[in-house]
Amino acid sequence: MPEFLKDRRVLIGGGAALVVLIVAIAAFALGGDDDPTTTTTTEAADTTTTTEADDTTTTTTEADDTTTTVAAGPPSPLNGLAVPEGAELDRRVMAVKIDNHPNARPQSGIEQADAVWELLVEGGLTRFIALYHHTDVDFVGPIRSGRPTDPTLVAITDGPLAFSGGQPWIQSIIRSAGVPMIGEVRPATTRVGFRSAPHNLYGDTELYRAYADERGYADEPPAEPLFTWGELTDTEPATEITLGWSSLQPDVAWKYQNDQYLRFTGANAHTWRSRDGNETGQIAADTLVVLEAPRYSACPSGSGSCVPAQDTVGSGRALVFHGGEVAEGTWARGTDDIPFSLAAADGSTLEVPAGRLWVMVFPTGRPIDW
Repeated sequence: MPEFLKDRRVLIGGGAALVVLIVAIAAFALGGDDDPTTTTTTEAADTTTTTEADDTTTTTTEADDTTTTVAAGPPSPLNGLAVPEGAELDRRVMAVKIDNHPNARPQSGIEQADAVWELLVEGGLTRFIALYHHTDVDFVGPIRSGRPTDPTLVAITDGPLAFSGGQPWIQSIIRSAGVPMIGEVRPATTRVGFRSAPHNLYGDTELYRAYADERGYADEPPAEPLFTWGELTDTEPATEITLGWSSLQPDVAWKYQNDQYLRFTGANAHTWRSRDGNETGQIAADTLVVLEAPRYSACPSGSGSCVPAQDTVGSGRALVFHGGEVAEGTWARGTDDIPFSLAAADGSTLEVPAGRLWVMVFPTGRPIDW
């Protein structure tokens, strides 16, 4: 983890009033208020009293099973799949922070991402970071604010993070990690009328790319793939995976059906929708990776509120699910700007099968069953 977080408190003070002013100006320029559900406590204790409503989605439409058959081409660094002929790989990855509050479901555009990160926020909820490299989508969201763990995942792919504001001290962390930020800018983002704020901000990845060009952000592909792609060995059956992210929220389940994993929140299918709502389907993935990482409360030294965060430098348990099977190993990395290295029990490389990828940075000690 970054040096300034090692004592579990984020230090942005030290009498640097100029830094506070710069951060405040940057926050105004980026646009978007911080998450209204953020806890107001300034204590570092890893607790929260925020509760959210259960997911009431009852849609049970079948997931699209069309994204894994593509023309032969070079492998995507984000999921190992051969990309379609003519797809652009020599360009930046766009990372978009996606809301996962019950009022934000079903999301849009996430089903077209090359890969997705999932991580914990307040109230036991999770949020997603959708990654777009050779793909683009003109309607993705709802988009929400950044958190301290975000740059430790986005820095791997060297691209910018599109999000909706955040507390100034958190934006300072993202900026210090060298991750370019894109806030609520027009015409790349728009607010829709079918949802209420703050769950109504949506973006267009092509317009985000144009904004990044205007700002002079680097337009380079990832230096390395997210994982080493290959086949699983030493596996055991795993056709239904249940993850207890928090006691405050329903468990998340992934059920292996028709050669893919379908996502459920509690007993309800977790779905996506098109812009006009005429198309919908269940969120699905071909390959799931779980990286267990310690949770802590990240807090500012001055004004602001504490938020959940996770250590993503060091080592921990790793699980890879594919084809109704699971292989167990460990992850390790020395800095937060390089990919996670996965190892099997015998010390060999734990390979990740190519496919639509969903990676969960899961709190150590929370229950995972299959």
